[in-house]
Amino acid sequence: MSGFDVARVRATIRKFPRALRPRRVLAVLLCAAATALALRPPSPAEPLLVATRVLAPGTALTAADVRVLRAPPDLRPEFALGDPLDAIGRVPAAAIGPGEPITRLRLVGAENTTATAGSGAAAVAIRLADPDVAGLLRPGVRVDVISADPGGRAAVLARDAAVVTVRPGRPGEPGNLVVLALPRESATMVASAALAGPVAVTLR
Repeated sequence: MSGFDVARVRATIRKFPRALRPRRVLAVLLCAAATALALRPPSPAEPLLVATRVLAPGTALTAADVRVLRAPPDLRPEFALGDPLDAIGRVPAAAIGPGEPITRLRLVGAENTTATAGSGAAAVAIRLADPDVAGLLRPGVRVDVISADPGGRAAVLARDAAVVTVRPGRPGEPGNLVVLALPRESATMVASAALAGPVAVTLR
């Protein structure tokens, strides 16, 4: 059924008193619209990748961490993933709950960096001089990055950097790895300092 009989609707409306016709017209049109929507074929379902359990930030995803559901297009979040290969091996920027759709913005990468710090931002991984400070950091927290020279004088390398994720350190590694998003002009300086040794951050 592609529509409704206009002549029949007009004939039905004429049966009502003139004072009631506006309300009856609206009621008839709403019923007709509801019937047309009910008879419209449903949108084809599309693959939607969701978490099988609580996924911790900073830990690379495996095949056991995700599964594919079928969902209509209007229920799929923007940037949602549908292929497990697009997620396996990538790192969540923040915790993802069981059954929660996995989107590109939830995983560390170009889209996440842009969403966190704006266009033109770059992601830089650093290790902190005080490993306990990493436990205070969460995705979205803003920090200033500071380096200390051998003489003990602090130098501000970057201001208002956004934390993308904090990855727990592996056995033998010196502390957690903190990924920051910051303007590209500051990213090179911070990356260079981080190669020379651990740096410090102050929370804003």
